[in-house]
Amino acid sequence: MAGYLEAASTPFEQQQTVNEEGMQINAIPRITVHAFCLSDATMRVAEAAMEDRRMAKAHLKLDSGGIPAAISTFEQAPTPNLIIVETIGQREELLTNLDHLAEFCDAGTKVIVIGDVNDVTLYRELIARGVSEYLIAPVSVFQLIGSVGNLYADPEAEPLGRTIAFFGVKGGCGSSTVAHNGAWSLARSFQTEVVVTDLDLPFGTAGLDYNQDPLQGVFEAVSSPERLDETYLDRILSKCSDHLSLLAAPATLERTYDQNEKAFEPLLETMRSSVPLVVLDVPHVWNAWVKDTLLSVDEIVLVAEPDLANLRNAKNTVDMLKQLRPNDRPPHLIMNKVNVPKRPEIKPDEFASALGLQVQASIPFEPQLFGTAANNGQMIGEMDNKHAIARMFEDLAQSVSGKAQPSRPSRSSLGGLLSKLKRKAG
Repeated sequence: MAGYLEAASTPFEQQQTVNEEGMQINAIPRITVHAFCLSDATMRVAEAAMEDRRMAKAHLKLDSGGIPAAISTFEQAPTPNLIIVETIGQREELLTNLDHLAEFCDAGTKVIVIGDVNDVTLYRELIARGVSEYLIAPVSVFQLIGSVGNLYADPEAEPLGRTIAFFGVKGGCGSSTVAHNGAWSLARSFQTEVVVTDLDLPFGTAGLDYNQDPLQGVFEAVSSPERLDETYLDRILSKCSDHLSLLAAPATLERTYDQNEKAFEPLLETMRSSVPLVVLDVPHVWNAWVKDTLLSVDEIVLVAEPDLANLRNAKNTVDMLKQLRPNDRPPHLIMNKVNVPKRPEIKPDEFASALGLQVQASIPFEPQLFGTAANNGQMIGEMDNKHAIARMFEDLAQSVSGKAQPSRPSRSSLGGLLSKLKRKAG
């Protein structure tokens, strides 16, 4: 009994303060965070933050070396959703190092700086340059997590997620296969969270392609919009790999699926607020909700085969998109099943020229390769990541991601830190 009466290692008043501080912190969405620490104390705080329940959905990677290590890393790699850097030194050195880091940052990246200089003028200058937050060392676990949570809980902030719709202009052209392989390449190339959403409710193949058989998915999400939030979304997602999740279609004919025009809007808004990259596998049908979905996404990938019927449908689709999305980028064009033996075909460049587009990729007709992958529940990159078609999907992922090429030595010459980020935040 004596052991039960011993004083707690942490006084009740201190526990109460910690609990109240933690209760005010928002859960962190599915983002990728890369932290570069200098001191052992900050490294320990970051390690403790990794284990906190509020960071369960985020992917946090820790390295030492501060800003120089961050520069070395992102010279040859895409930047994550959030970079945390620790710096020790005076104002001029900090600004110089941050300006150098800015040359390698993508437009969607946020930055938190942890420094030992307690100066209001420095804080204001960093915020004016586009830094998301400046924390004075030493920082606590709750202070670090809270700062990250506040960045993504701001109601005036732009949505976290980028939505990419794959649409086949004719049935059977392989749009779903392209979408699933493209999503897999996105997750693998950028090590960021990707959710594939199969919108072909009666006949969707994403579950088969990823070798998944979830009990819940898209239908449950759109059938109960009043329950739909990040927590419910997390419950119905099926994990395919470290960074890839699936929101599967029921793929049954036990019911009909007559969705109204705005049926998928709450689902898309919820995913945008919590997932960095959302890939939509849109079925080849034409109704109000398909049109509404195509008009609302950030990027559209059109998949077509090189024949006359595909060209007619693609022309109608492109004309409609130009009219209703005049200020958006034109769709990406993927020519699929090219060079089918003995089939008369339109040359991909001629096909694209008639649409006023450029060919993003011409995927050859490889029934053995794609058939084996489908039967095994694998992606092309899983079977052979050095195959030419696997590289095509990597290039497609790079193009639709909105991120700059990681191999570039310099993105641009910036006078201040992350002026691109200011443009996004403003």
